[in-house]
Amino acid sequence: MKKSTIWILGIVMGLSFLSLLYLQLSYIEKMAKMRSEQFDESVKRALLAASKNIEAAEVDRWLREDISEAEKRAWEQSQNNNGIVQTRRFIMAAPDGSHSSVELQTFSQEPSTLPRVMISRKHGTKTIPKTSRSIADMIKNRYLYQRALVDEVVWQMIYHASDKPIEERVNFKNLDLYLKSGLVDNGIDLDYHFKVIDYDGREVYRCSDYTDEGSESSYSQPLFLNDPPARMSIVKIHFPEKKDYIFDSVSVMIPSMIFTIVLLMTFIFTIYIIFRQKKLTEMKNDFINNMTHEFKTPISTISLAAQMLNDPAVGKSPSMFQHISSVINDETKRLRFQVEKVLQMSMFDRQKATLKMKELDVNELITGVVNTFTLKVERYNGKIETDLKATDAFVLADEMHITNVIFNLMDNAVKYKRDDVDLLLIVKTWNEPGRLMIAIQDNGIGIKKENIKKIFEKFYRVHTGNLHDVKGFGLGLAYVKKIITDHKGTIRAESELNVGTKFIIALPLLKNE
Repeated sequence: MKKSTIWILGIVMGLSFLSLLYLQLSYIEKMAKMRSEQFDESVKRALLAASKNIEAAEVDRWLREDISEAEKRAWEQSQNNNGIVQTRRFIMAAPDGSHSSVELQTFSQEPSTLPRVMISRKHGTKTIPKTSRSIADMIKNRYLYQRALVDEVVWQMIYHASDKPIEERVNFKNLDLYLKSGLVDNGIDLDYHFKVIDYDGREVYRCSDYTDEGSESSYSQPLFLNDPPARMSIVKIHFPEKKDYIFDSVSVMIPSMIFTIVLLMTFIFTIYIIFRQKKLTEMKNDFINNMTHEFKTPISTISLAAQMLNDPAVGKSPSMFQHISSVINDETKRLRFQVEKVLQMSMFDRQKATLKMKELDVNELITGVVNTFTLKVERYNGKIETDLKATDAFVLADEMHITNVIFNLMDNAVKYKRDDVDLLLIVKTWNEPGRLMIAIQDNGIGIKKENIKKIFEKFYRVHTGNLHDVKGFGLGLAYVKKIITDHKGTIRAESELNVGTKFIIALPLLKNE
């Protein structure tokens, strides 16, 4: 499958999953909003019902407790006026500023002018119809009187009820019962807390278990809707468990959303694995194509040394013969190590390399590597300069691996040399507090800044324009990074395009170990 096809498939599937997740989140948000609105509406209905119950309780109290006093006053007035019908006019001011008048008539039976002892049975049957009419008139007058009395009580309530303190008008225990009953009737069975505030903004009552938790989302309701606005008292109620109540109503969607997220993560991981496998496949093909060339490097060096041994002049120079023999020996070791390196790289992701640690003089090791590598550099009209200024060059290290680290870095300098200038390779050592520093610098083609951070990745190879065909495993620098890290050291690269590259290694000194 082509890489572009994988990208298109990944983008389409990714957008599909993200759209599904967005729809679920939107649905959850709408459900929560709708549930919250339903909750608000139910609470408002409950508060309105409680307010009406409070008003009804006040009316009932007036009719039961105050009517007797009003009746007594009306009766005394009727007695003082000898039973004559009284007409009383009330002027009522409406909230909109208009006025209306109401006449209240009080009726009472006119007292008899005859002494009670003069009314006797001897008047006979002629007095019975008169008596019946008198009783009927009395009942009628009594009805009219009671109706007028109730009207008077009601008008007194309208005029004077709001003047009383709220504490005298409301039984707060009954208010609690009304609130609870109204909430249950509207399907809300949650703990609540409430307080009552009078028209001056003064808190006159709060429930015994009152807490401020959840008070940022409270509901208000006037206790007496017909009171003047300037005299209106309100009750405030809030629910500490409201958020949990709303969340519970939408929690059924949470598993679905989690499942979608899991599917999205699985899809992303699958796409990552596909790209990784594709990349590894490409790397494997590149590895196979370049492996033979990588092994040709030590083979060609050994072949060159062998040809030099056939030269009679070499046989007459014991020192030259010894040098060529050591080169052949070192390149044979390197060839063997190349095979071992390929096998070990497969294990680097799972475990540390097996290191044979021993005391090692790095200055001496570098001198040996430079002597071996000089022959190869001279083939390209290059030269190697050394500046080994480290006064303490002893570290605890694996000789073979450190040797190959130095060799790999120098070999890279040869591979990526510039054609227009002769190769110059500089190897330096110096000391910093507690560390031995090693620098290998060349004047090659260099590396772009955006590629420097990637050069130590396994199988990564920098594309270098017309030099992209330089053969290699893509394992050299990954191997170098791994070995230096296993030695508790660090390595970094500094490079400038068409100027050269410098690798700087830091290893802990033996005395610190």
